[in-house]
Amino acid sequence: MLATQTLDPEDPVSGTGQVLYTISAGGYSATADAFARDERTEGLWFVSMVGSQTALKAIWASLLKQQGDAAHIIRGADGMLLSGDYQRCVIPFETIGTWTTKIARLPVSGGWHALVYTKQAEDGFEKDTFLLLARSVEEAPALHHRFLDKRSPLPLHGSWAGWLWERGIEEGEIVPLQSVGISAYRCSPKSDKLREDLSAAVASGRLTLPKEASDG
Repeated sequence: MLATQTLDPEDPVSGTGQVLYTISAGGYSATADAFARDERTEGLWFVSMVGSQTALKAIWASLLKQQGDAAHIIRGADGMLLSGDYQRCVIPFETIGTWTTKIARLPVSGGWHALVYTKQAEDGFEKDTFLLLARSVEEAPALHHRFLDKRSPLPLHGSWAGWLWERGIEEGEIVPLQSVGISAYRCSPKSDKLREDLSAAVASGRLTLPKEASDG
């Protein structure tokens, strides 16, 4: 299951009035209506793009092959005057072999839409680190709790979601990515530290155990 269940290859995630971007690679370009990128490493973690079927496939093939020709995200829609800086992007080495691409024809425009994401954005992916793709900042804490609960040996009550989110940000275990059209975060939880912090929070009363657990 993808981190955000509402992402649909036939429904690009761009909203009314949103500034669009162009993704360029392998001599082709397409409009990127959403993406997640690490500004420190230039790693591209997610992209939603619209264009011709040939361009979409060629761009992604070029990125995966790690060719010498650099790939870029550019502010401005494909085919229009580009108004922003060129931001280089590469596929993170650790994600090679984990990518899923969904391409669908857009019924109205006749163009094509590609939704490309690493399986690290799926809550069932068996890896401690994970990628959150949330529709909004407000949805992120609950989504983070769901992912973390599946990876933690300790049961994490749903009422703790806000505390777990704040703690993750403070500890640097949740890192916001440069994102457009979506809220994206890389998460690298530290299980031993989490266990210590949970124990301290429960002991101090900052977190309360659910009644059904305390009765057991």
